Amino acid sequence: MPNLLDPALLGILCFALLSNIPLGYLREGTRRYSLWWFTYIHLSIPFIIALRVVNGVGWRVIPFTLGLAVIGQWLGGRARRRGRR
Repeated sequence: MPNLLDPALLGILCFALLSNIPLGYLREGTRRYSLWWFTYIHLSIPFIIALRVVNGVGWRVIPFTLGLAVIGQWLGGRARRRGRR
């Protein structure tokens, strides 16, 4: 189990969540399965991987970063849908 108090890990987890909120917002405005839709979903992943590798954070945090990225996408999409009402 990773040390959740590690500042590098906390930064990566925050980045995974917070970077995906605006990407989810943008994704919600595109046609499903289009190139832009795919791009907005996957754009943060290389940066998350790079942060993980540079900071020496192990592979065991991948499920947490992936989960937070999905939550960020969901929150951003939800914000866009609520704004259209």
